[in-house]
Amino acid sequence: MTHTARRIGRSLALVLPVVLVLSGTLAVSAVPWAGQATGTQMLTASSTDVSVRAKSRAPQDILRDQLLAELQEKDPGVALTHLQREVENRPSLAKHCMSIAKALGAAAVRHYGPTRAQSYSRPVCDTSFAYGVLHAAG
Repeated sequence: MTHTARRIGRSLALVLPVVLVLSGTLAVSAVPWAGQATGTQMLTASSTDVSVRAKSRAPQDILRDQLLAELQEKDPGVALTHLQREVENRPSLAKHCMSIAKALGAAAVRHYGPTRAQSYSRPVCDTSFAYGVLHAAG
């Protein structure tokens, strides 16, 4: 009896992995997302027309865009106040403060003109806003 059990065990050890692989392959190919033409187009993992994944944006880029929108909706003074608060709350943004303030200054000139834009100037980020106004006006 022991000899028969060993023979059955060896046979199963050889045949079972093959059966499992084949049944798994057949099961995967039979699901709707495998790309079979069923009248409706479904997304597959190997689809070639998948759009490129969007790159994540840096916090300073998000902040700059928010402040530029705020400058358009309200005024540069409000945007500068929020820039100062954000830099105080998130010190990692301090190294980007000057570039953001310059961008705000340039946008203020485009939106309000150089004279009115300069009236909003204040000492946020080492007067970078004023530099942005001057650079955009000149």
